[in-house]
Amino acid sequence: MSGAAHPDDAPHIPVLIEPLIAAASPIEGVWLDGTLGAGGYTRALLEAGAAKVIGVDRDPAALRMAEDWAAPYGERVELVEGVFSKLDDYAEDLDGVVLDLGVSSMQLDQAERGFSFMRDGPLDMRMSQHGPSAADLVNSAEEGALADILYLYGEERASRRIARAIIRAREAAPITTTGQLASIVEGCLPRPKPGQAHPATRSFQAIRIAVNDEYGELIGGLEAAERALRPGGALAVVTFHSIEDRMVKRFLQDRSDGGGGGSRHAPAEAERPRQFTQASRKAITAGKAELAANPRSRSAKLRVAIRTDAAPGVTDRKALGMPLLKGGK
Repeated sequence: MSGAAHPDDAPHIPVLIEPLIAAASPIEGVWLDGTLGAGGYTRALLEAGAAKVIGVDRDPAALRMAEDWAAPYGERVELVEGVFSKLDDYAEDLDGVVLDLGVSSMQLDQAERGFSFMRDGPLDMRMSQHGPSAADLVNSAEEGALADILYLYGEERASRRIARAIIRAREAAPITTTGQLASIVEGCLPRPKPGQAHPATRSFQAIRIAVNDEYGELIGGLEAAERALRPGGALAVVTFHSIEDRMVKRFLQDRSDGGGGGSRHAPAEAERPRQFTQASRKAITAGKAELAANPRSRSAKLRVAIRTDAAPGVTDRKALGMPLLKGGK
């Protein structure tokens, strides 16, 4: 769930849905859509042949909105408020799981949700609408912890400078709005050149990821999908930036590599079971037509893998490239 959509990309269009359906074909049986959002993937899967889709979202607003469009599908759609890491609590022996990471256009467009630096509103960013908010984090975290979040989760090179500026600002008055935070970050960075991203982009991404534990939920979701899929079931994951894609890529590489081999430079590994076979070693990206129709697809990457009958594996989060803050998260 990270840094994907932009305010001018609404309405939400499901990214890479046609390549996903082609790679996971035939679409049948019961699927779980771990990021229900506006329902784009769920509806596309139903139209492609899924008998039922379990639509999961941690945002209660998305589930409320879904009640109207889901009603005509009857029992073919089941709505669940939940998170990636618990998806195997919601279903088992699934024929497919799709995870579309990132914040949705709906969330960005609502100033009161506090996700966007383009719309001034309360500094919230909570996808689930409960628990500590972005304002709580920004006003309570120590300078070093803030700098680590900005650098590790947002790849912000000016992280220490921005963290110091946040500390100075909050000493004068609490930082409570997206506009305040965006202004602080802008003051630490050069004015962007035409075509460059807004200076606050990386910082907002990092803080949102921290508030929602998005990297932890991603790894937990991959593990939960591994447990919930039947042999032959498909796992499809759409990512929007390099850290997420690296984590998904390494997870699938690890689970589809049976060891063995070896060379004069390295000893052979013991053979081990493969939990997945990858539909393609390379990520699938948008074609020209989709890029023209849906700007959100420009940074999207799709990876699809098919579950084997091997028992679930063990995950080394550090080896997967998951950014780890001090204390392990």
